[in-house]
Amino acid sequence: MRTFNSLLITGGCGFIGSNFIRFLMADRNFKGHIVNLDKLTYAGNPLNLSDLEKNHSDQYHFVKGDICDNELLQKLFGQFHFDGIVHFAAESHVDRSIYGPAEFIQTNINGTFALLECARSNWQPGQGLFHHISTDEVFGSLGDEGHFTETTPYDPRSPYSASKASSDHLVKAYHHTYGLPITLSNCSNNYGPYHFPEKLIPLMILNALSGKQLPVYGDGLNIRDWLYVEDHAKAIWEIIKSGKSGETYNIGGRSEKTNLEVVHTLCDELEKAAPAAQNPKLSEQGFSNYRELIHFVKDRPGHDRRYAIDCNKIENELGWHPVVSFSEGIKKTIHWFLDNSTWVESIHSGAYRQWIDQHYGE
Repeated sequence: MRTFNSLLITGGCGFIGSNFIRFLMADRNFKGHIVNLDKLTYAGNPLNLSDLEKNHSDQYHFVKGDICDNELLQKLFGQFHFDGIVHFAAESHVDRSIYGPAEFIQTNINGTFALLECARSNWQPGQGLFHHISTDEVFGSLGDEGHFTETTPYDPRSPYSASKASSDHLVKAYHHTYGLPITLSNCSNNYGPYHFPEKLIPLMILNALSGKQLPVYGDGLNIRDWLYVEDHAKAIWEIIKSGKSGETYNIGGRSEKTNLEVVHTLCDELEKAAPAAQNPKLSEQGFSNYRELIHFVKDRPGHDRRYAIDCNKIENELGWHPVVSFSEGIKKTIHWFLDNSTWVESIHSGAYRQWIDQHYGE
């Protein structure tokens, strides 16, 4: 089992990265130091971890910076002597990649290359571990049956998934060419606390509470496998500690749902947690329940029909299993958003960007 004294975590202010850091900091067995390097683009929010900076300043350190900045990377390596890299940093929203792919190429491909080069120049052969977080979208679209496995051929369909596929291949190439110790994970759709509001589940929760339409692409029958983010964090840590160097591990929630099923479940659980009849933003418009807000919109270009993850490998080899069911995870997620209205408002108002400018500048 690997142990780490100093971890570089890229993109740690994002949704999955911040949940992973919180998971590590809550683990009494983890004694290492964490450096969180994040450029703080629109979805990077240091407020996700601001309490850690106050309460764990001896173990957690934040650096605002770009993974494409070679000089900064070398400086951090020299200062903190990392023995592990956990690479979350990525542009990740499919819709944004369709209309503005350049940033996805820069961050997801060039940024990964810069990190790999820095690790290669600082670590002796066989030293360290580079863990790369990827997505099931690199595999393309499934039919009605079957699941993605670790050996499924890549078939990306969007600029986002193509950029992630490219970075996956780079990471694997550095292992085979230079002997760089790496592990790689491809996960299904995550959800849970601190999820940036443009993604499906938080968007639907917050739109519903505000009495806004719930836009569903196409016929709503596109299928995704849903993974609660804390389960994902546990899986990543098991891979980093015990996964075989050079190997890929698929991480899934075993919770296939159509988009319409997801929205219906959210509406029904919201009805229990915050009844529509008591929400003036709905009653003013004559709506009696949240499902009435559902509105079908034109499908997005290249919308893959179905993703489904086979996670037998990580279950059998590392003993990890998803613990949080979809119904339980949705309830926990809804209550987190209801209980953290200040965080939500800071996103919607843009106040979190002002906070970033005040504390970190440009």
